[in-house]
Amino acid sequence: MVISYLFQLLVQGFIMSSNIAPREFAAIDLGSNSFHMIVARIVNGSIQVLSRLKRRVRLADGLDENLVLSQDAIDRGIACLALFAKRLEGFSAENVKVVGTYTLRRAINNQAFLEQAKAVFPYPISIISGQQEARLIYSGVSHTQPETGRKLVVDIGGGSTEMTIGDDFTPIRAESRHMGCVSFAKRFFPQGELTIERFDSAYQLAMEKIEDLMWEYKELGWDYALGSSGTIKTVHQVLIANGYRDGLITESRLQKIIDICLEFKSLNEIKLRGLLDERADVLVPGLAILLALFHTFRIDVLRYSNGALREGVMYGLEKSFQVGDIRQRTAEALAEQFALDKQQAKRVEHTALILFDQIKTWKNRRQVQDLRSMLKWASLLHEIGIVVNHNNVHRHSAYLIANRDLPGFDFEQQTLLSVLMRYHLKGFKRSDIRSINRYQCRDVLTLVRVFRLAVLLNRSRQATVVPKQLNLVIENNALATYL
Repeated sequence: MVISYLFQLLVQGFIMSSNIAPREFAAIDLGSNSFHMIVARIVNGSIQVLSRLKRRVRLADGLDENLVLSQDAIDRGIACLALFAKRLEGFSAENVKVVGTYTLRRAINNQAFLEQAKAVFPYPISIISGQQEARLIYSGVSHTQPETGRKLVVDIGGGSTEMTIGDDFTPIRAESRHMGCVSFAKRFFPQGELTIERFDSAYQLAMEKIEDLMWEYKELGWDYALGSSGTIKTVHQVLIANGYRDGLITESRLQKIIDICLEFKSLNEIKLRGLLDERADVLVPGLAILLALFHTFRIDVLRYSNGALREGVMYGLEKSFQVGDIRQRTAEALAEQFALDKQQAKRVEHTALILFDQIKTWKNRRQVQDLRSMLKWASLLHEIGIVVNHNNVHRHSAYLIANRDLPGFDFEQQTLLSVLMRYHLKGFKRSDIRSINRYQCRDVLTLVRVFRLAVLLNRSRQATVVPKQLNLVIENNALATYL
């Protein structure tokens, strides 16, 4: 019973290796469709999310053609802020950052909203520009995704769409346009009426709004295209639910979803596996904008990012998160939090990398550096499960890694890390190792074998046992070491 309770605490991230109370921060995004709040704390140099809260307020629904925000919409927003305020009791103002986006930017009576908010919400609200919003979204994505180099980051919100190109953590060009899934739903699909003609009209306007960016963005170029927030998250989830396990968005996959949606006569009637009922009435308007983004910027593949505006606001609150490999920071923070034996981890890592560097038969040569990094982090964290129970430590480690929020690691990388934890001890069958979308089955199997050897060779936990010279031989699909 005690161990079970301890295990639950560990999964929730409440056991700390330091006696110093960590700082807690809150970031709130007052979006045109939903209000989002994220509460987190700084643990050994890494952000650890404690809770997320989201409420759909449809603020943009209350913005009329004269840019006046209705009292009903204001009331919905104030009610949500009152709820957030209860969660934030005891927080100092310096640790809470609240930003208002498109609808509050555009509303000529936004001061009425801010005045009424003061009665229930004791924290200042900043209404930010479209470019500021784009930069913060870029920051949120950059701090939660592993991709390095030049990135295109797009975000389709309720009232606006942001598009940013940048290098690593630094945005180069950030733009925002007045087009969102809620505002387009209101303009092109009144009462939810759905026709091909209405979809085409929405698509054409989206194209017109971003055509001036086409050549400059093409000239800047990018290595990866990433997307965040509601519409893109919904498309990602629909793809996974319909058999596309990688969740990657391509034009052909996007067009299939659009074609299915256009078979319905009303937005509210749309039924798709993976589509939440609350997103049905804004999906098609968002798809029209997303298709325009694909065509204008010639996007081949768009990968969903869980990071967005609120994460960008959060990282802006803590200035130490501006450089470095996010995954390394995450792994080191976990090692500190769970007081892992770093000397043993270094021994395992040293041996594992000596063996790894002798292998020349990787099926996907472009992933060699990524696989090598995964081996390093597995070496650092493979004993994390020991704080639950020494028995079946490999199972406990795998479970903890698979079920934690690991900033910087995408789903496939987190899965691979968990697989390395799961099979570094005890027996396993080759059939247990399968491809993990991005990673070939043969490469995963080889990595598991290398890691098992490294752990085995260091089981005495003494630096002098493993010789400096290790030769790896591959015979009949098996790995062997000669000392």
